[in-house]
Amino acid sequence: MKRLFSILAIAGTMAFGTVNANAYTTTSAATATVATVTQDEDSAAPAEETLGFHQELKKRFIEGGPGFMGIVLLCLILGLAIAIERIIFLNLSTTNTKKLTKNVEDALQSGGIEAAKEVCRNTKGPVASIFYQGLDRHDEGIDAAEKAVVAYGGVQMGQLEKNVSWISLFIALAPMLGFMGTVIGMIQAFDKIEAAGDMQPSLVAGGIKVALLTTVFGLIVAIILQIFYNYIIAKIDSIVNDMEDASINLMDLLIRYKK
Repeated sequence: MKRLFSILAIAGTMAFGTVNANAYTTTSAATATVATVTQDEDSAAPAEETLGFHQELKKRFIEGGPGFMGIVLLCLILGLAIAIERIIFLNLSTTNTKKLTKNVEDALQSGGIEAAKEVCRNTKGPVASIFYQGLDRHDEGIDAAEKAVVAYGGVQMGQLEKNVSWISLFIALAPMLGFMGTVIGMIQAFDKIEAAGDMQPSLVAGGIKVALLTTVFGLIVAIILQIFYNYIIAKIDSIVNDMEDASINLMDLLIRYKK
């Protein structure tokens, strides 16, 4: 009996060891399989990652076709160039009218017309130029000085608004070119359908995609330029209001000086 129990114990131990070995082997195989799958997913993950903004934009631009997309891009470049030039010019044309008026008034009281004109010559901006014209015509009377201020104010306003109409042209032109690309893309799609004699999505997908991309890019260009255009118009209005207020103050100064 003792020998029988010993044999049974040895057999049980061997069976338990075999089960553990099989379980370990199975666990190791499963772990290796999971690791392999994880590595495969990790290696495939970069391929499935979405492109960056600039890369996606470049991809869509190329897919839209070089014809109309190039023209729309040209509208954006020219419009931005003019807008940036106008913004720089308008910022340089901005003058502290209150400070200038105070300096001109002090110069009139201390040194007369010539001293006030010297202050205007040393100050940049359309307001200082208008002041100079009014002071230069002071000897001819208040009416002559006022007419000179009004006339030169119109000249300065024209300088402020120079080339702004081109920006509005590009704002209107960009979406129109996009819509034209849309129409041409749809025509190409229907030409392919007519040639194939069958309505297959693969035939029309390319033409419709080009149509939509040209429209989107045209609208994006128009929106960007519209923001710059509105800023420029607001800046011009602000400078023109300062010019008008400064002109009234100049007339008051000249009237008080003449008395």
